[in-house]
Amino acid sequence: MLKVGDEAPDFETVDDEGKPFKLSDYKGMKVVLYFYPKDFTPGCTAEACSIRDSYQIFEGAGIPIFGISGGTALVHQKFRAKYQLPFNILVDEDLNIAQLYGTFSKLNVVGLGVKRVTFLIDADGKIEGIFGGSAGMDKVRTKQHAEQIANYWGLKL
Repeated sequence: MLKVGDEAPDFETVDDEGKPFKLSDYKGMKVVLYFYPKDFTPGCTAEACSIRDSYQIFEGAGIPIFGISGGTALVHQKFRAKYQLPFNILVDEDLNIAQLYGTFSKLNVVGLGVKRVTFLIDADGKIEGIFGGSAGMDKVRTKQHAEQIANYWGLKL
């Protein structure tokens, strides 16, 4: 598992719209990268909707947010559409990115997949904060996750 102060591993994938994504393209910006187990599950929906409901605060601060999980782009598209999520979801079908970040879980509530962990990445590409996982500062509170992130960076919701 990665820890605060580590370089955020760069990776390339596509988002739910099929657009190429490369983390290093966001150097110079703070970034929220949140891993979650599965689209349409209660906890994952609550977490995504928490971020959705406060998204304008992060957007106004120039902080992009990306969800990432296993599953196809099509399933992620449906999840985004149903809950009107204003941020993109990154595709990690083979769970290689989850393994790279130490969020791969052999056994969790939904089987093989991804642990609920959020990485706060600073403008230099280093991990500034972590919610969830063994190295996390605090457990992810799905219904208040946007508040957790905003409080960390001193943003007012």
